[in-house]
Amino acid sequence: MIKWQDSARADIDIITDLVKPGSLILDLGCGNGEILNKLISEKKCRGHGVELYHDAIVACVEKGVPVIHGNLDDGLNDYEDHSFDYVILSRTLQVVHKPHLLLREMIRIGKICIVSVPNFGHYKVRSYLFFRGRMPVTKELPYQWYETPNIHLLTIHDFYALCKSENIRILKQINLIRGSRKSYWAGLLPNLFAEQVIFTLGQT
Repeated sequence: MIKWQDSARADIDIITDLVKPGSLILDLGCGNGEILNKLISEKKCRGHGVELYHDAIVACVEKGVPVIHGNLDDGLNDYEDHSFDYVILSRTLQVVHKPHLLLREMIRIGKICIVSVPNFGHYKVRSYLFFRGRMPVTKELPYQWYETPNIHLLTIHDFYALCKSENIRILKQINLIRGSRKSYWAGLLPNLFAEQVIFTLGQT
């Protein structure tokens, strides 16, 4: 899947830290395979990625990362219940057509799910729209409205509401500002100040 932003992937190290060594991984919308490659090389994990776009698949193959071609909007019916230790969805939830169905499937097949999302409730996004009267174009959201891959814009509060409606339990939340989680304001008012959030999810 198209990523929200491919540069400055500060979430990669954090996601890697969240995964236990030797785990079986499914990386959905894996892009160029950077996360899975790190997990395989540093934590001796096993598994594969699922990716839609040819160029990204080629990049995975060049790294030696196992990947299959697939469209997440078609569902995950080929995977059995609880068949992976971790299912990862990094910066991809907002570009799929039915985010709630994808989360539901992730919870079904993964013992733990790791999801990272951009926070469209960030104060810079709000102020851009309020003062300029136009859809935001920022360093973190570098697309014009007519070319953005983001089709379902969400805030942290929206994500909590979705998880509640789907009976998904949020186990952990990590708030990021400029790639760092060491921020007083992101911890105090994450929906206003966090630029990106990483969640670990489980069944209720």
